[in-house]
Amino acid sequence: MSGHSHSHAGAPGESHQGRIAAALCVTLAVFVFQVIGSLLTGSLALLFDSAHVLTDAGGLAMALLAARLMARPSTNRRTWGFARAEVLAATAQAAILLAVGLVVLVEGVQRLFHPADIASQEMIVFGAIGLAGNVISLFVLMGGRSRNFNMRAAFLEVLNDALGSVAVIVAAIVISTTGWMQADAVVAMLIGVLILPRTVKLLLETIGVLLESTPAGLDLAKVREHILGLDHVREVHDLHASQIATGLPVLSAHVVVDEECFHDGHAATMLDALQHCVAGHFDVSIEHSTFQLEPVGHAQHEPGAHH
Repeated sequence: MSGHSHSHAGAPGESHQGRIAAALCVTLAVFVFQVIGSLLTGSLALLFDSAHVLTDAGGLAMALLAARLMARPSTNRRTWGFARAEVLAATAQAAILLAVGLVVLVEGVQRLFHPADIASQEMIVFGAIGLAGNVISLFVLMGGRSRNFNMRAAFLEVLNDALGSVAVIVAAIVISTTGWMQADAVVAMLIGVLILPRTVKLLLETIGVLLESTPAGLDLAKVREHILGLDHVREVHDLHASQIATGLPVLSAHVVVDEECFHDGHAATMLDALQHCVAGHFDVSIEHSTFQLEPVGHAQHEPGAHH
């Protein structure tokens, strides 16, 4: 006998999508201006900040796409719908930014010893344009930043962009007032040092999801121990937990129970107890769980290894 529990999250409101879409348009405009500015000024810091802006635009696009795709119903072909699309997009986004960051760090070290001429006045102008765009996006997102995870992530992405623009302006001012051209390389590497740890963390998290790893914060040993502590439970095997997408952990297990549970109608109560156990007793709440109730000795008739 098996059972499952699940819940359906509501589709994001249009106001959420509208805010993210508006911030995405502003961010893309900032990216175009900063790329032009980096080519005209020769600034490595401005170029790296442009790459950061593009990556954050990808994050905003991912949030918008995820909000729309996840609202689509599941089908026989895609039983989880398009929930994992955000994971694939985030993996690609993190991999690209990691590659760009490493290249810029190497180039920054080289420029410390062989600095290039920087048009500092123009660099200030383009940095200010970027900062203005970031501020506009922050105001657009501010009203809904606490409504869901997508909005919070989008707000943080734009806030990071704003800090990058401030760093570019500071480098330009240092170059303009002191003539120390290495300031551009120092700021570029500083932006890289601030961004790369977050990028690596995101990459590892998304790869973990794709590899069906146990969701972070969930201790399967404790889950097993808690299940074994329920009345009538004799054994637990084939215990698996993974994550389909953000906020969508799943768990399945074969649970050996007393023979009497299949004769006195107690099996349904056991399913309720098991689903309540994994939904409310751990740091990671698993609302989509599947349990197969088995009599003693049934595992011997199942193919494959059990653990």
